[in-house]
Amino acid sequence: MTKSFSEMSLEELWQLFPIILKKHNSEYKEWYREEKKNLLAALPKKYIERINHIGSTAVPGLLAKPTVDILLEISREAGIAKIEAELKNAGWTLMHRNEDSQELNLVFNKGYTPHGFADKVFHLHLRYLDDWDELYFRDYLIAHPKIAENYGALKKNLEAEYKNNRDGYTEAKTNFITKWTAEARKDFKNKYKINKKD
Repeated sequence: MTKSFSEMSLEELWQLFPIILKKHNSEYKEWYREEKKNLLAALPKKYIERINHIGSTAVPGLLAKPTVDILLEISREAGIAKIEAELKNAGWTLMHRNEDSQELNLVFNKGYTPHGFADKVFHLHLRYLDDWDELYFRDYLIAHPKIAENYGALKKNLEAEYKNNRDGYTEAKTNFITKWTAEARKDFKNKYKINKKD
């Protein structure tokens, strides 16, 4: 009998869902567009502030896990419980909830099955509208193909060592991401900054 995800240890989940890197697929952009359309149909539009394709699949030519990351930013007036319920109804599974902060940070997935990855896999990052690093890093890699190439090489070097350790893989990329995100913020100034009402 197959275990449910909630019954699996972290190590078992990492075995079932290893780090797999693939050449860029030009269809990722279309995957994102389709899923964005689904999200707009499933959720109250009055709460949606911005939707973006983020992560490595958003950067043309970049080696990536074949997982499309979507950043869904909502207003602070949004009913979180209702949005969670609507996402669940639309086939999303909550995989992470940040309990250590007043800021909203929920991560949902779609395409994880008891037998491994489906043909299309998505991560949905649900947050309040803000000036997120991921947007700057994505734009910087698109604008600087050589840096993107170096990032791909770094990931390729880490793939074997961290194949079944997602946390270790993420941690090993942190210095690179932090360095170039800082450069991106210098280049792009306050591109995604929101004028908050005090």
